[in-house]
Amino acid sequence: MSWKRNPNRLLQHVRKYGVGLAASTVAVVGICIYVNKKNDFKVFASWTNLSEQLEYPKIKWDNNWDRRDPKLLVKPVKDENNNNNVNDEDIKKQTPTATRHIILIRHGQYNLNGETDEEKYLSDLGRKQADLTGARLKLLDFPYTRLVSSTMTRAVETCDLIHKFLPNLTVERNDLLREGAPIPPEPPVGHWKPEVYFHRDGQRIEAAFRQYIHRATPEQKTDSYEIIVCHANVIRYFVCRALQFPPDGWLRLSLAHASLTWITVRPSGRVSLRCYGDSGFMEPNKVTYS
Repeated sequence: MSWKRNPNRLLQHVRKYGVGLAASTVAVVGICIYVNKKNDFKVFASWTNLSEQLEYPKIKWDNNWDRRDPKLLVKPVKDENNNNNVNDEDIKKQTPTATRHIILIRHGQYNLNGETDEEKYLSDLGRKQADLTGARLKLLDFPYTRLVSSTMTRAVETCDLIHKFLPNLTVERNDLLREGAPIPPEPPVGHWKPEVYFHRDGQRIEAAFRQYIHRATPEQKTDSYEIIVCHANVIRYFVCRALQFPPDGWLRLSLAHASLTWITVRPSGRVSLRCYGDSGFMEPNKVTYS
């Protein structure tokens, strides 16, 4: 007897033999099975019908994620009927027209045996990685507008090596970009870390995100390309926050040394990840992780 003509027969097999058989059967007959929270079985003729009835979280994009939504930057004015109105011209004045491109670069490989920050300097391979990244940025030939780095030794050294390829940029340093523990990860890691680290570092890294990841101001008339040299945890947290993914998932992402991560923020506030952890410009034996 055809499963498609007799879905109840299929449900009997699901209950008897489990989901694995159901999955293989679905591939053959082209129907979908859904087990709800009450462990009840439902059969739908196609995914289209199923998606209309599934009870899964549909998280909408928060357009005011950076608190720069133009419509919310204009003070409403009450009209003669005591209704709040916002002038369209005032909104237009607050609306950006430029796109921001933020290129996040992890520092190169460094001395893992160092105890102090000064002792965690770049290894010979790390310096070569930074040179390759600088050459890559020069080859891309974007109209770069900014070069900023963390104040930690390995980030400063990486940034200075990159700067040799882009000498027209002025180097900035910022303590907010230092490495740290942004938020307790989910799932938890195997080694224990006192909560004070997340309490101390989390607010600082969030402050760095708010300072550097946002839509352009109305005064910015041309697209910008900004380079930020920092650390794996900072970059991973930035990516999760910018894409409005759960930020506690940051540790599920991996990042190569001296790799490029490219975030684009449109005038509308929409965010896209152009690339993540790109190290394809390096020879395979020069790509490292830690």
